[in-house]
Amino acid sequence: MRRYLELSMFACLAYSLVAPLLSVAMTDLPSTLAVFLSNSVMFVTVGLVILYRGLSVRPYLRHPQTPNIAAMGVLLTVGLLTYYRALALGPVSIVVPIYGLFIVVSSLVGIVAFDETVTARKLASIALSVLAIVLMSV
Repeated sequence: MRRYLELSMFACLAYSLVAPLLSVAMTDLPSTLAVFLSNSVMFVTVGLVILYRGLSVRPYLRHPQTPNIAAMGVLLTVGLLTYYRALALGPVSIVVPIYGLFIVVSSLVGIVAFDETVTARKLASIALSVLAIVLMSV
């Protein structure tokens, strides 16, 4: 099996537990604090991985792509703050499918902005994804 498929499946399994755990944790914890604490753990963990791999961040601080990464960080922050808040206010079974529409939107951005190949199969997949999300959220 291709390594990226294995990693994608592992990521899916790990991330699938995030929303249910967040929903339980945020019964007694403000959503903004949950974002801060969970991402602090991520920040420290990624820092340790960078140290373990012997990578240096410094050369990349002035890399031409760094502004794009910074913009992505802002978008990720906004997305996580609103996602966590939605999970604090609503049921996981509705919030997660709606949030999952990012798959459809990202696919469309890839097609429109990056001139990725459009096939009948991709379009059908996008349409069926929207249908599945609508059916799960009702």
